[in-house]
Amino acid sequence: MARIRNRRKPVAEMNVVPYIDVMLVLLVIFMVTAPMLNQGVKVDLPQVSSQILPQDNDARVLTISIKADKSYYWNMGAEVDTDTVQDQAVSLDGMTKAVTAIINESRRQGKQVQVFVRGDKSVDYGTVMAAMGGLQQADVGNVGLITEAP
Repeated sequence: MARIRNRRKPVAEMNVVPYIDVMLVLLVIFMVTAPMLNQGVKVDLPQVSSQILPQDNDARVLTISIKADKSYYWNMGAEVDTDTVQDQAVSLDGMTKAVTAIINESRRQGKQVQVFVRGDKSVDYGTVMAAMGGLQQADVGNVGLITEAP
């Protein structure tokens, strides 16, 4: 008795199930690690360093200066003023509380506040970043950095 065999044709389809599993695992890994990569203080800086920062004529300007001894001085006015000192604080916490009060008072009056930070060249980067973190806690959205021309 002769057997009759069924001849099967080779299957020409690709099995994509393992690729989908790998893709889902990678998606979960990226979703978990992406929020951890976003650390720092959000700052809107000008696109080109040689441009002058735009200044809104209706807004009040808060100029914060960080001295070499890590003390904070600030002035509130109609324009950037680096010579006049309106108030001072020895600690970051005191500066944050004062800026929060200034921002809340200006918002109650319906005025916008532009904030500019000016740091002494001997102040370390961490102190300037701590000040910007304090400004972020005080609900300051945009911060400009002041430098002097060489």
